Amino acid sequence: MSKQKSHRNRKNASKLPIIIVAVVLVVLIAAGIVIFTQQGDDTAKDDRKIYTALYGSEVSTLNYLTTSNTWDQTVGANVIDTLVEYDSLGNMVPGLAETWTTSEDGLKWTFKLRQGQKWYDYTGKEIAEVTANDFVSALEYVLNPVNESNVAYVVVNAANVLNAKAYNNGEITDFTQVGVKALDDYTVEYTLSVPTPYFASCLTYGCFMPAYGPQLQAEGTAFGTAVDKMYYCGAFIMTEYEPQVKHTYIKNVNNWDAANVHLDGISRIYNAESETLAPQMALRGEVDSAGLSNDIIDDWKLNHPEIITRDRAIPDYSYFYCFNFDPKFDAEYEPDNWLKAVNNANFRHSIMSAFDRTYAMRALEPDDPQSLLQNTVTPSAFTSVNGVDFTALEPFNGIEENFFNTEKALEYKEAAMAELKEQGVTFPVKVLVTYKSGDTDWENESILLKQQLEGVLGTDYIECILYAGPSESFLNATRRAGNYAFMRTNWGADYIDPYTWADPFAITKDKDTGAIVGNSYNKMDLMLDSDYTQTKEILTAYYAQVEEAKAITSDMLDRYNKFAEAEAMLVNNAMLVPYNISAAGYQVTKLNIFEGPYAPFGMSNLRFKYQTLHDDFLTTEEYNKAFEAWREGIAK
Repeated sequence: MSKQKSHRNRKNASKLPIIIVAVVLVVLIAAGIVIFTQQGDDTAKDDRKIYTALYGSEVSTLNYLTTSNTWDQTVGANVIDTLVEYDSLGNMVPGLAETWTTSEDGLKWTFKLRQGQKWYDYTGKEIAEVTANDFVSALEYVLNPVNESNVAYVVVNAANVLNAKAYNNGEITDFTQVGVKALDDYTVEYTLSVPTPYFASCLTYGCFMPAYGPQLQAEGTAFGTAVDKMYYCGAFIMTEYEPQVKHTYIKNVNNWDAANVHLDGISRIYNAESETLAPQMALRGEVDSAGLSNDIIDDWKLNHPEIITRDRAIPDYSYFYCFNFDPKFDAEYEPDNWLKAVNNANFRHSIMSAFDRTYAMRALEPDDPQSLLQNTVTPSAFTSVNGVDFTALEPFNGIEENFFNTEKALEYKEAAMAELKEQGVTFPVKVLVTYKSGDTDWENESILLKQQLEGVLGTDYIECILYAGPSESFLNATRRAGNYAFMRTNWGADYIDPYTWADPFAITKDKDTGAIVGNSYNKMDLMLDSDYTQTKEILTAYYAQVEEAKAITSDMLDRYNKFAEAEAMLVNNAMLVPYNISAAGYQVTKLNIFEGPYAPFGMSNLRFKYQTLHDDFLTTEEYNKAFEAWREGIAK
């Protein structure tokens, strides 16, 4: 059995002042007064801590129950509380649930909710109490195929909620058969199909957030399309949402943890040129933060070095180069010739060994590209077992020998050419390197990649052809369409377990026959059902190893080692090339990012809770001290 209780200090003072403030805010908003605009008294305005920033890309929806887009999820992360959450040091702590227990077989998870937590509308008006039924209603909405939720897969494939898949697929229509129940107003119980040791971490994702049941029924697919089409129970209330104009939030002073919400509001202002304009607006005191792109950082280092800081490097996204084993690109790029070549292990290893990843990564991180380098798909510092980082487990020993080595690359080239000529492959093999139009860093990275690979292997062997995919619907037009040969791809973690990094290469099997269903294994274009025996053998072994690892739910060291063995198969056989984690971008800001919630996955890092708005921009010295203190804290 496991049980956790909140450890935070809380004020014992009367709630009367808080109630009065809430009433005042309701009156102001209802009267049509924009509270973040100057209304006469400069002192009153200056006393409020309103974080102001530009944004240049509009959210596609406010509906946190359906979106998997990180920018969209920023809304839900700040206006809806979850059963559990993470503090600034990555510790899971109670949220809307004060305590929880798990059954000895690991199949039932029971959460006791805080009583007296309320839903509010966008004016701050109290609507109803948050109850266990709101978690049930929300999950039914997520799994109902009519609502086309892009995060239902977390419930079905990751959290393993009982009968979630069957309901989502339409195999059953009675939602009471799904493993979520309100035992009473303040107790919600989840039943899983298999023991899932990381289940609690899934609860920080949007698909497990609550929503007021009667509103969901009334709004249907219109839920979350405007500020008056959803209710709020989190740290903030969204009061204004004008697409391509502004997003406005006020602090929810009645939130159970309002004492840890230090911003009185958030004001985001739309400008399509925000990346260009925000730095100068920050210098003029018009916004409280701005990203500093690589093309201006040298100027800032010269003129404003004392206030340059960095974002926090979070290992929640892994970037890796994929070989396309199912090419569907135009005939001019010779897909049939590529298919023969990519199914040859020596050919793949030649590219992997010739790829100087730190050279290409200078386009993303010119100062310290080595700091982002990853030798595994699972990022280092993502998770550990018995005090050992996952990427340092024994199955990964020697994995670095797969990477940049010009001598080995030429040896692989010679062996590959001899083998492939017998199969009728013509040289140079055309390598379609795809990147996103408008992404200057990615374009520069692709140019460096081409120069470097052709420089080592020679243009008698390969010809790297750079292809700019569309700026809109990029994934659908490129990776998912098979319109590339070698391309940087990425995956984001959904929960705190190495299985999340096997998901992009996952397969779905028929529950009765065990046969692979459709192209479910083909998310990253690894080809299993093919005429290439070697490729098929590698992937068959990989999938079997993943299934074996998933089945281990009590011995975490054994589980992690089995996942490490599986991932090592992909890397050691050059089925893909691990690359980097996201760079910690340069910025100027009045927020200490290390005060904010932290987790190496999910939506926690999108929250403004805990953060304080400083009067001045953080200096580099202040940032470094905060970073060091955070690293010491998270290591304990």
